Amino acid sequence: MQAVILAGGRGTRLRPITDLVPKPLVPINNRPIIEWQLAYLKGAGIADVIISSGYRSRQIENFLRGKGDCDIRIRYSAEEEPLGTGGAIRKAAPMITGDSFVVINGDVITDIDILRLQKRANCIAAIQLRTKFGVLDTDGSRVTDFLEKQVIDGIWMNAGVYHLSADILEDLPARGDIEKTVFPEYARSGRLFLERFHDVFWHSIDSHKDMDECAKGMRM
Repeated sequence: MQAVILAGGRGTRLRPITDLVPKPLVPINNRPIIEWQLAYLKGAGIADVIISSGYRSRQIENFLRGKGDCDIRIRYSAEEEPLGTGGAIRKAAPMITGDSFVVINGDVITDIDILRLQKRANCIAAIQLRTKFGVLDTDGSRVTDFLEKQVIDGIWMNAGVYHLSADILEDLPARGDIEKTVFPEYARSGRLFLERFHDVFWHSIDSHKDMDECAKGMRM
């Protein structure tokens, strides 16, 4: 099984850190995001990884050179200009050789079980949506309970981890996001699936607050 890490974003909300390093090299508990991801993929038995990079891509390559694990083959598909998630996967297509492959967004740290995704192709890992803020139980003007961030039952969100059929490569745009182009089309035609995950560790590192919350909650 191969994996593509979508690591081309600029990470503007993580400035000033990302003025100096690309988002995949932002440290969480003194370890860059990309290292957490490679260890995660290796733990799932994935030994062939393509890093789709863009902003400061050479820094990612230089950092990983000499740190590469002999059990993992790492290659790079560097964008000269932003192509979106769909365009990035399409650009990496010549390196993809199997019938299917895994994709993970380059800012996600999780312990989602990839093996469960491999039950079927074109399958999205889905997690329960959580509120960003505290939730109030009320009775008229009286607060009856105060609850911190809560899971919203029945609402599932895209966790940014996919198992895709190699056939999807032909449908990907040269430029554009897979979430806005191919996924809606596949969903309407009944060709897109999900695997639901409850109570997993999952953080998307989009802000300094995300960095802090991920670091404090790590159990990996």
